[in-house]
Amino acid sequence: MFTGIIEDLGTIEKLDRADGNLHITVHTAITNELKIDQSVAHNGVCLTVVGITGDTYTVTAIQETLNKTNLGLLKEKEFVNIERAMKLGDRLDGHIVQGHVDQIATCVDILTEDGSWIFTFEYDKDLNNITIEKGSITVNGVSLTVVNSQLNRFSVAIIPYTFNHTTFKTFQIGTTVNLEFDVIGKYVKRLNDLKN
Repeated sequence: MFTGIIEDLGTIEKLDRADGNLHITVHTAITNELKIDQSVAHNGVCLTVVGITGDTYTVTAIQETLNKTNLGLLKEKEFVNIERAMKLGDRLDGHIVQGHVDQIATCVDILTEDGSWIFTFEYDKDLNNITIEKGSITVNGVSLTVVNSQLNRFSVAIIPYTFNHTTFKTFQIGTTVNLEFDVIGKYVKRLNDLKN
């Protein structure tokens, strides 16, 4: 379980493909606090730490994860949003995030406002995920509030702190991102679909 509040920007040190899996080695300031078998979210994708060497650690993404997320698009020296699983009893500053990406989306617009940015994303509506105005969404693991909810697109407003401390600072039109839709909204939609 995660909150969508990013702890650190990791740097991809090494990518190693083996038997359909991708072993991802990450450098981050919190490596010394990690342990083998710990769950860590990478751009919102929950992965297990399988190795630690000095100030880097390694996780493995299987082919299904690569098919459904943007992890297969990572390149060495790129940034990745890092969040450790939340501790029982901690504040839930973002929203309930499982670390299970529902689908990818594409950044289709970036507007600069007075001291902030509006990012717009478009996703495949055929996968039946939805957003609601002022609802929660996770973009590359960042807990955000939806503005301008539409059938297959939505926008989010990004403050300078979030821009400077997450991968949002690297986004361009055409950037592929991971989306995790609000878990409560997913259950409500599923129940409604079963009734109809």
